[in-house]
Amino acid sequence: MSVAACVLIGRGQLQLGLAFLILTAVPDLLDGAVAAAAGTSSKRGAFFDSTADRVTDGLLLCGIAWHLAESEGGTIMLLPMAVLGVSSLISYERAKAELLGYDAKGGLMERAERMVVLGFGLCFQVLLIPVLWVMLALTSLTAIQRFSKVWRQATVDMPDANSKS
Repeated sequence: MSVAACVLIGRGQLQLGLAFLILTAVPDLLDGAVAAAAGTSSKRGAFFDSTADRVTDGLLLCGIAWHLAESEGGTIMLLPMAVLGVSSLISYERAKAELLGYDAKGGLMERAERMVVLGFGLCFQVLLIPVLWVMLALTSLTAIQRFSKVWRQATVDMPDANSKS
């Protein structure tokens, strides 16, 4: 479904691509809750879900870059790639923080918020580029928020530099 959304968006059929994206999102929203309710949730399932989310994000934003390359020309096609880069950083920050025992949840533009905001841009083509700029700014702010949150936690864990062992 994500591949279909990518191709449709890339070919300029933004609303139809959005419909496919929504069809992709519904099972994604339900799978974790269903697995937990059934007692079948696992680390393997969580890993698969997180990986599938990153693939979907990449396909979606590449489809938008393709669309912008065809419809706008110039370097504006790099805008969704910048959003993808910062979105990946947010995901990495959380994964690395959790691996180190820190909490990096939160921020203005987590994945769900990014998908909702991007949905407006896909629904109303005239808003797509402004939406991408807003996403880039708020996603960058989220990356900074997460970095700061983990940095503060890690600073508390550091041995006192002034103490002698």
